[in-house]
Amino acid sequence: MNNVLIGGLKISNIITTKLRQLQDYKFNVEFDEKSLPNLVVDEIPPIGGSTGPNPPRLLSAAVGHCLSSSLIYCLSKARVKVNAVETMIKTEIERNEKGRQRVKKIDVLIDLDVDKEDKERVLRCLKLFEDYCTVTQSIRKGIEVNVHHV
Repeated sequence: MNNVLIGGLKISNIITTKLRQLQDYKFNVEFDEKSLPNLVVDEIPPIGGSTGPNPPRLLSAAVGHCLSSSLIYCLSKARVKVNAVETMIKTEIERNEKGRQRVKKIDVLIDLDVDKEDKERVLRCLKLFEDYCTVTQSIRKGIEVNVHHV
């Protein structure tokens, strides 16, 4: 596996995720990082059983987690003590001109609790952190997706 060094941390630049069908639309997700637990994903009714998050919810969580983590990382580098972070993500699904469901918009609200004396450093991080969010910036630019069949 190829690795790159980011901020002194060794991070793989290739992530491999494996899905195995369990039943109908329910899949087991296995990650290449062996310390991570497997995850069950599913579709919502009427086609699925809601035994796990569906793709739009996973996307929503990925965007929210990435933005929250990027902000916390920036604040930690600026030596700002973070008391609490709560992130609310609202993902709007809408049908396109062909009647297919698509993610239209994602709104993110980050509720940040920090000490008032850190205001200047917090404001600086609020201007920077989004640019470091891998998921959000990738979605904004569009991601090349190649599908192969075997």
